[in-house]
Formats: sequence, C-alpha cells, structure tokens
Amino acid sequence: MGMQVGGNDDDMMMEINTTPLIDVMLVLLIMLIITIPIQTHAVKLDMPVNSPAKPAEKPEIVQIDIGSNNIISWAGTPLADRAALEKNLSEAARKAVQPEFHIRPDKDANYESVALVLASSQRLGVKKIGIVGHEQFIK
Repeated sequence: MGMQVGGNDDDMMMEINTTPLIDVMLVLLIMLIITIPIQTHAVKLDMPVNSPAKPAEKPEIVQIDIGSNNIISWAGTPLADRAALEKNLSEAARKAVQPEFHIRPDKDANYESVALVLASSQRLGVKKIGIVGHEQFIK
C-alpha cells in the first residue's frame, strides 16, 4: 500500500491512494458485464411463404394514342368524344384485373388532350397508367 520510507515523519502525505479505488471499480465492472444479458441483434420478420399455386397472369395492355390532330384512339380505334373515352375507362377500371394503360401522345398534340386523358383516368379509378413513346421528344 502506501508507505513512506525515510524522510521527515512530520510531513503529511498529500496524495490519495488510488489502488483500492481501481480494484473496486474493476470488480463492479466485472459484475456489470456478467449480469447484463446477451442481446441479439436480429430483427424478427414474418416473411411471406411462396406458394406455387399459379403464376400471376399478365394484365392486358390498352394503348391510348393521342394524335397530332388531338384525336384520342383506344387500341387503334378513334373515339368520338370524351364521353366515349370515359365509358371505356370506367369499364376497364371495374375489371377484376385492371389492364395497363399506355398513353402514347404525339409530339404535336396539345397538352390539354393529354391532361384530359390523365384526369379522366384518375377520376375513374385507373391504377396502372403510364406514358410511353418519349423517344420522339428527344432531339
């Protein structure tokens, strides 16, 4: 421990003996390490089970063309007006498996015609819709 050898007995030792403090701290640290349970770093997930019942059927693809003269065509057949477009869209939206709608606007078509098709599709509940044929806009 701490012992003063030689020197004057009247001098007081002003240093604190830290050896017992370090021993106590090591014992406490070991007790803490032993009592803490081992934690697992795993996330438990309920993964879906793959059932080979039947492969998912591909939805049909409906091509909606918007010509340079702003005439809207449904799968190659020109439509008379907006009511005919909305009738076709509502029938397709009610199907069990909705078809995919591919809108192909001409680069000279007005934006109003494209916005009309998109707004009608959204209002009638069409979920799978995309604009294709963008390569004509690249210069």
